[in-house]
Amino acid sequence: MVIAWILIGSPGAYAQEIVTLSTRPGVTQSFFITNLGDQPKAVAILFPGSGGLIRLRQENGQIKFGQNNFLVRTRGEFVRRGVVGTILDAPSDRQTGWGMGDEFRQGEDHFTDVSAVVADLGKRVPGLPLFLLGTSRGTISAAALGARFSSGLSGVVLTSTMFRAAGAKSNEPGPGLSRFDFATIKVPVLFVHHVGDQCGVTPYGDAARLADKYPLISVSGGRAPESGPCDPFSAHGYFGKETETTEQIVNWMLKKPFLKEVQ
Repeated sequence: MVIAWILIGSPGAYAQEIVTLSTRPGVTQSFFITNLGDQPKAVAILFPGSGGLIRLRQENGQIKFGQNNFLVRTRGEFVRRGVVGTILDAPSDRQTGWGMGDEFRQGEDHFTDVSAVVADLGKRVPGLPLFLLGTSRGTISAAALGARFSSGLSGVVLTSTMFRAAGAKSNEPGPGLSRFDFATIKVPVLFVHHVGDQCGVTPYGDAARLADKYPLISVSGGRAPESGPCDPFSAHGYFGKETETTEQIVNWMLKKPFLKEVQ
């Protein structure tokens, strides 16, 4: 089953859609496709942070969803650079509470859901390289799925990686990627991290220690934070450095020269 709600922009513009797939018995997976642009060069599945719950929906003929997450609010930057951005919502059986837990993101059901999305995108935009991009807790999905897919992926991008576990006292407890072996990802991996990230489970030092094995884009500067240190309007979410950061991510994806330091 495929259900699509289409939002048409100006005449001649490509449609934006919410697509809903039946992926498991009694479960659906919805995702949002950005404008394709004139000559798309790649496709990126974007995994927001926290529980990945952005509540995709249609209201009064308009597509609505949570806009704050770094990857969600920069989707236009990806489109302008030739990347079709596909934003995943939490599946229908994870639409309560705070969405997808860490164990779910690393489990078989999530892989089943995202495999259906990958197959659907392969029909919609065939022949384009496909990347998994996660930010904060979304990096758990991107990394775990990157290790599971045996084919069909061109790379994985991990921004503000959740290297450490969130303790039992956290509002969103879980192991994060504290036990994950990044060497199990068989496609190219890019790490992106703000040197001023103050979130306790995503320290920049953990990313820096991997820089001898993987390319790392280190981001500095930006605007003064307007949210908590683990929330999107801070260094953790590249606040004030969204455009510059996205540009270098896309350069890496498209095999162009990219800056390892964004200042």
